[in-house]
This record gives sequence, structure tokens and C-alpha cells, in this order.
Amino acid sequence: MKPSIYSLTYPQLETWCIDHGFKAFHAKNLFRWLYQKRVDSFNLMSDLSLSLRDALASDFEMKGLIEVEKQVSSDGTRKYLLQLEDLSMVETVLMVQPYGYSVCISSQIGCNMGCAFCASGLIKKSRDVRADEMVRQLLHVQKDLDQDALRVSHMVVMGIGEPFDNYDHVMNTIRILNHDLGLAIGSRHMTVSTCGVPAGIRKFALEPFQVNLAISLHAPNDELRSSIMPINRAFPLKELMSALEFYFKHSNRKVTYEYILLKDVNDSVAHAKELAALIRGQHVYVNLIPYNKVEEQPFEQVTPQQAQRFFETLRKAGITATLRMEHGADIDAACGQLRSKKLKGCQI
Repeated sequence: MKPSIYSLTYPQLETWCIDHGFKAFHAKNLFRWLYQKRVDSFNLMSDLSLSLRDALASDFEMKGLIEVEKQVSSDGTRKYLLQLEDLSMVETVLMVQPYGYSVCISSQIGCNMGCAFCASGLIKKSRDVRADEMVRQLLHVQKDLDQDALRVSHMVVMGIGEPFDNYDHVMNTIRILNHDLGLAIGSRHMTVSTCGVPAGIRKFALEPFQVNLAISLHAPNDELRSSIMPINRAFPLKELMSALEFYFKHSNRKVTYEYILLKDVNDSVAHAKELAALIRGQHVYVNLIPYNKVEEQPFEQVTPQQAQRFFETLRKAGITATLRMEHGADIDAACGQLRSKKLKGCQI
């Protein structure tokens, strides 16, 4: 199968043009056709020579992803189940935020992290998602928004999978979507979320762009974190915090701690005080997230009063925190939930 044209970064496309006897500047027009005009055929690229269009069609595919299912929430959230060429499926989510339209993309087919509260790990990883497949996830959503003359403004790699286990493809996705001639999503409007892979965090710290880093923390101590996040057994909090010290030193960027509130598990005032003590003095803020119920998991959502109490405890301890608005409560909002249902043959 020919590679997808959406797999090439701008410098790679320039190199391809030169290697095939064309001028490097042709990459500029091609990028505009792909990401600004968003055509779906090389033949529609009218200001490119016929010989260039033929060469592109000979070397590359230009297919989009197939939409298997789309769910639309009353709050504007849209969840897409998208099929890839090998019939694998990924989930992509559009969230309507006060600051714009944010798309959450998946970086792996399934997930091996095994977080106890998460639907993503209900079906284990079969492979990584390639850069072109991540780019096409976002393009699919953008084309849907095009019908209403709206624009994707933010991107998060926070869907199914561990991004730092698919490092190179995730970084190329960022380079493609961030490029001024592409979708031009600002680097500060992009976030990569990891369960806590120290080697990936250190590598990410040295990248030349200013993409945000989020850590799925979800517990303030090793015993509790290991019980709900198996990765902590391999990389306990001491190793994670050491990697983050390296990140702060070399990037000078703020980190977001994602903390899903699980009723009677990690939501007490004592947990909030322990969390504050763990991260005090770091250049961070905490994003508290209401839990989306997953049928296969035993966890329950906290009440608004419980969530507010946890938030106020952090605030009084001098920790900057936000209590995230719930998205998609009336659809299969949890990461991996829609895909899992489809693969198990459930009615959706």
C-alpha cells in the first residue's frame, strides 16, 4: 500500500519535490491544498503541474478516514469513531470550550497502560497510530466544522493510547499540524498527555517547540497510584518527579496534572492535602476532572459538592487548580467507550 501524503512534514515534502525533479517551493502550494483548502484529490490542485500531480498520485494515497459512528452531545461535544485502512478503529473527540474548539486524538489502537478507571484499556493495544492517521483524525473533524465555517483551535493527544510509547509519530503529527501553511494550530494550543513515562518526558523537554505537557496523575501517593495505574509500579512517583524536574529545568514550561476524581477512592480532603504537599513549589496547575462512568469498571462519579470540596482544599493550600466542565455526559464520553462497545458487538 502506498504511504499517505498526510504522513509528510513540510521539510520531508520539500525533499520529496527536489528528489523527483521539482522545485522545493512546490511544497508550499501542496501544503496549502492539503490543509487550508482541504481538497480530497491531487487532480483538484489546479496550480500544480500535471506532471507533479501525476508523480504525487503515483507515490502517495490521499484518502480520508471512514466515519463509522458519530455521537453528538447536548453540550456540543462530538465523538467520532473512525475506521483506518486495516479496519482498525480510533476515537476522536471535539469539545466546545470557552476558548474555542478542541480536538482530542488517539495515538494507539487500544492501550496497554491498564488504568483501572479507563475504558481505553478494555481492549489491549494492537499497534501504534501513524502520524498520517492522527493528522487525518483532526482533518476529519475540521471538515465537519467547515460546514459551519468553524475552525479547530486546539489539539490534545489525550485519547486512546500512551503518546510517549509512539513518540516519533506523535512529534511528526505536531510538526505537520503546527506548520503555518498547514492548519496552523499554535504550539501553545497543543497538549500531549502521558501516564508518566520518564524517558519520554525528558526527551520531550528538549523539543524546540512550546507544546504543553499534561501528566495523568490521579493519586497523591505510590500505594494508591499503583493500585489504579499499573505504570506506577514500573515508574513510581519518585522517578516521575525526577523526570519532571528535568522538564522544568530545560523547558521552563508549566505542567498540567490531570486528576480524575473517583468517589471514595482518591477524592477526600486528606488526598487533596497530600496532593498539595507532593506538588507544592512546582510550576504546575491541577485539572480536576469529573469521572465518566464506564460500565465495566466499579468506580463512581463524585458529587459536585465533593468535587468542590477537593478543589477548595487545593486552593487554600496555594495550589492553582481548575474544576473541569463535564463534557458529553449524555453520550459515550469516556475514552475508548464507543470503540469498545462497537468491537464487542453492543448496540450503539
